[in-house]
Amino acid sequence: MKTSSWFSCLVSTLAVLLAGCAATNPPQSAASPDLTTKQVTVLYDAFGNSASMVKDWGFAALVEYGGKRVLFDTGNNAEIFAHNVKAAGVDLKRLDFVVISHRHLDHTSGLNYLLSVNPDVKIYVPLEVLGGVFGTSVPGSFYRRDTSLPEHMRYYDDHPPERIVLGSAWVGAKFAPIDKTQEIAPGIYIISTVSDTPGTKEMRELSLAIRTPSGVVLIAGCSHPGIERIVEAASEIDKRVKLVFGGFHLPVAKDEEVSRIATTLHDVFKVERLAPGHCTGEPAFALFQKTWGGRYVYAGVGSVIELP
Repeated sequence: MKTSSWFSCLVSTLAVLLAGCAATNPPQSAASPDLTTKQVTVLYDAFGNSASMVKDWGFAALVEYGGKRVLFDTGNNAEIFAHNVKAAGVDLKRLDFVVISHRHLDHTSGLNYLLSVNPDVKIYVPLEVLGGVFGTSVPGSFYRRDTSLPEHMRYYDDHPPERIVLGSAWVGAKFAPIDKTQEIAPGIYIISTVSDTPGTKEMRELSLAIRTPSGVVLIAGCSHPGIERIVEAASEIDKRVKLVFGGFHLPVAKDEEVSRIATTLHDVFKVERLAPGHCTGEPAFALFQKTWGGRYVYAGVGSVIELP
């Protein structure tokens, strides 16, 4: 009886101790964010030297900085995006937020896979008044009215809603429209610019900027508004432009135009390092590599680029 009583007491004591440990040690999901990882992993592009990644036209990258994990764009094909994400060992359930640069399908097609894995993640998208695909809205008073028309010829029988909600290709997604540059996390900014280029005129595009101790790092999706304009906007955050990478939208640009842009980025904005990808174009790769020399950063699919 004494042995049994002693054993019961020991078990009770251990149970109390284990319960105390469980109460004082938070679960892994509540652990402090990783402040040491500072890198960008290219998850989607049409060039690269990774044997485990599938190449395809489009762009996606995982940005890790300041304890935040940010997905930038989702590529052109959901299956390829899913394959590359898994090949890179990226857990899409552990994202702080997502940034979609613009509405083109070579940047948005992986959203279906993303939402199947992480349906509640916050997704920053460009605010587009009409013609967008992200389910934004416009004031019910945005159109001109004509009171001389009979009711059956008036929009909404002359009783429009306060806001007209536009449809979305991704119903239920937690979209957060952006129409101006703003800081969304300490030292992490979303830059909003509008294209004046024929074919994409008035289309809004978002870029991601990170303020580091040695200057700003800029991630561009396609640069339809012009890479110079986007870099100029980033330089308002910090005049020291440390690194620019992503798509510069120069695949069919003439050599003279590519040379002009290289001179502007290198000599006017003093861009220290360049890591072009996606729609930048092969002739532009060659000229930029010659211009930046050892400060040119290869950024094919599967590349992991360390940030300052």
